[in-house]
Amino acid sequence: MTAGQIQWRSMRVPLWLRLLWTAWVIAWAPFYLRQYGLQNFLFFCDLGNFFIAVGLWMESPLIVSWQATGLLLFQSLYTIDLAGALITGRHIIGGTEYMVDPGIPLLVRLLSLFHVVMPPLLLWAIWRLGYNPHGWKLQTLTTWIVVPINYCWRPELDINWARGPFFREQHVVPGPIYLLAYLILVPAVVYFPTHVFLAWLAHKWNSPNQRFGPESC
Repeated sequence: MTAGQIQWRSMRVPLWLRLLWTAWVIAWAPFYLRQYGLQNFLFFCDLGNFFIAVGLWMESPLIVSWQATGLLLFQSLYTIDLAGALITGRHIIGGTEYMVDPGIPLLVRLLSLFHVVMPPLLLWAIWRLGYNPHGWKLQTLTTWIVVPINYCWRPELDINWARGPFFREQHVVPGPIYLLAYLILVPAVVYFPTHVFLAWLAHKWNSPNQRFGPESC
């Protein structure tokens, strides 16, 4: 067996998955750019497409943990809302109404199904690569950088709900107060609890019979 074959066999992320996700990102990005514009790539879920591709190629527990703490809850809620709309005709939570908007090309809406793929893919990646407990801190830093940009750049789009929940600007409190509360509460209420859950889950997976345990990079 050659050195290349040994290295290929030792990959914890299959080559076909790396190539498939990379091809997906290359195909997806131009359609989203044309439909929504450059600012749309500042959505955490859209940024996640790129970071996950890097994480899969690098087999990086830190990158997949970073993305999981930021995306797992919201993408799971997205999936629940979309499934509820398809089954009952009602949006249980909200946020996926655009998926039935005939004004958006069907192909673009179908491309949005990556939201449904993200939760199982991220959980699988953590199971395969391990969980890095610093990921939630990196996601918090990302939020502190990205959301103020969203607040200032084309605020009418309310990217990442920087101006108010569910793409509606709130007027309950002054905008800067809302932004400050967002930057404090989302890491505390979403990222840290998700970190605790993922750390617990990784510990359960990291049994003596589990081949791949948590690692860092």
